[in-house]
Amino acid sequence: MISLAAGIDYLDLNFLGFPNIIATAVMQGPDGVALIDPGPATSLETLRSALTRGGISIADVRQILLTHIHLDHAGATGTLVKGNPSIEVFVHERGAPHLADPAKLLSSAARLYGQDMDRLWGEFLAVPSDRLRVLAGGETVAAGGRSLQVAYTPGHASHHVTYFRDGVAYVGDVAGVRIGGGPTLPPTPPPDIDIEAWHASIDLVERAGPRALAVTHFGTHTDVAAHLATLRENLDAWAQRARAEDPDAFEAHVRADLHGVAEERAYLEAMPPETLYAGLARYWRNRNNVGG
Repeated sequence: MISLAAGIDYLDLNFLGFPNIIATAVMQGPDGVALIDPGPATSLETLRSALTRGGISIADVRQILLTHIHLDHAGATGTLVKGNPSIEVFVHERGAPHLADPAKLLSSAARLYGQDMDRLWGEFLAVPSDRLRVLAGGETVAAGGRSLQVAYTPGHASHHVTYFRDGVAYVGDVAGVRIGGGPTLPPTPPPDIDIEAWHASIDLVERAGPRALAVTHFGTHTDVAAHLATLRENLDAWAQRARAEDPDAFEAHVRADLHGVAEERAYLEAMPPETLYAGLARYWRNRNNVGG
């Protein structure tokens, strides 16, 4: 675990046996433990083992706070609630129905990941509706011994929120992917990519003035202004590239952007290039259909 502050840790789920791809935030207080984005079921044993080393069991978990419901962030949630039915799950109102009945979510993911679904993510169990705490943005929630402010931050996903606590913004994917000394890049899988909404969300995060960004893929970054500026630049550049190129050319350019980066393997696992074009192409189709 990496300590962010008293009672707050960031742990590496070692996704598929590789470090620095998916992280979970662990917040511990006198009333129990909260997890932000517990990751996929395939990393659940790593999560359990890391918590055990910190003197925490799943029975100690009181809340799970989801930035959004994509499988790499939320996949283990239903399994954790099955093991500890007292857990409350905080999720945006657009994502809540898909946790209670994940059939459409899983069907959409299967179109994207095909035969790799089980290898990558494992099981995705429904969360009982009475355990869901539905968010719209603007709330203050109590979890892990602290109060967190919730902001609605769409763009990467229509059901994305960011949690702010003690100067740290838990940004999920809205602040992009940045691993080690590599670049800040936008993960753009379908179906919800919205460039204008994403820019507005980046601006919202920056205006909040966090001292650090806790990025699921991967780690915490304190050069907030530079990080977000690079994300804006690359988001726009990739959007224009997808508008002008076919899928193969776009993927080749993404791989070229990452070639030689020390963390190249981690980037390719965190944001598979073959999933990125489809989200941006769908964005352009939707924009053109409304006369944009």
